[in-house]
Amino acid sequence: MSNEGTKEQNNRRNFIKSTTATAAGLTVSTLLSRPLKAQSSRIRFSVIGLNHGHINGQTNAVLRGGGELVSFYAKEPDLIADFQKRYPQAKLARSEAEILEDKSIQLVVSASIPNERAPLGIRVMQHGKDFMVDKPGVTSLEQMAAVRKVQAQTKRIYSILFSERLENPATMKAGELVKAGAIGRVIQTVSVGPHRINPSTRPAWFWDTKYYGGIITDIASHQFEQFLYFTGSTSGEIAASQVRNVNHPQYPNFEDFGDVLLRGNGGTGYIRVDWFTPNGLSTWGDGRLTVIGTEGFLEIRKNADIGGRKGGNHLFLVDQKETKYIDCSQVQLTYGTKLVDDVLNRTDTALPQAHCFLAMELALKAQKMARKLTINAA
Repeated sequence: MSNEGTKEQNNRRNFIKSTTATAAGLTVSTLLSRPLKAQSSRIRFSVIGLNHGHINGQTNAVLRGGGELVSFYAKEPDLIADFQKRYPQAKLARSEAEILEDKSIQLVVSASIPNERAPLGIRVMQHGKDFMVDKPGVTSLEQMAAVRKVQAQTKRIYSILFSERLENPATMKAGELVKAGAIGRVIQTVSVGPHRINPSTRPAWFWDTKYYGGIITDIASHQFEQFLYFTGSTSGEIAASQVRNVNHPQYPNFEDFGDVLLRGNGGTGYIRVDWFTPNGLSTWGDGRLTVIGTEGFLEIRKNADIGGRKGGNHLFLVDQKETKYIDCSQVQLTYGTKLVDDVLNRTDTALPQAHCFLAMELALKAQKMARKLTINAA
């Protein structure tokens, strides 16, 4: 193997380890620290594509829900070795087709290179299987139209794991409080998703929007899903969006900053995402969500409390009576179990399909219309 090929393999391996340890874009530390407590096998599932460390959290969610991990397929020897070590029960398939043509497999899970996810999901659905994919589950509006068409034809599940809500205990608890009326009627969400870049660990595709769709498509898809969920919006439009390569001129096809102003039929929202988390922070990013209501507000500090509390999943409730800190350590994550239920019962409970597609589509529209600011812009 050439030195260049060896370097690329090392970068991939470091990227997977980094994203597993730091949860870039996903609360992986929460996912991996929680016991699997798998139920007896209820469905059989396989994994195709290991290009992001989020695949471990995705796999664990299905295992917790009662899935039996049967097999997996990837092309990269280093990623194969890492996955085999973590999940020795899974057989390495000889090809993607071996999994797709196995009629006993009911669900396929993937964290492949982002622009390869929608085409894979289409193939999965056309083979009569359900699909659960890392965000962004789609990287262009053209892909979105194709996914919608095949999903409608096949009636299969195409679930994008927006883990910042679905696999985050504090955000899940915040949802319960909002539904119970704790802060009155929701007016707005303000959601920020800063990330640490760790450039030495990133594979080549990470630096090119052709592969990941752009910073709003990628990171901010989480924030769009949360906006829809907390405001109860079933429609939305982009008021303004912008992206910028502020500090990485050596990667001209990369975006390290983006923000969006949006509105829905249930409220308004502001989103900011970036790759500027300093090394002095104890975690990959100080992700925050503020939900503002007519009678109070909630703030979720997803990964860190710079005020002194250790760990993540910090939830604060301020209403007309008090300011309250809520411990979310015992909140149960239900996405994996509900997804397995949906696979078995042909229901739509884990992440309703219309909601899932709308969140991704809004992110894609915001990315497409975003004003591209230059380094010298005023």
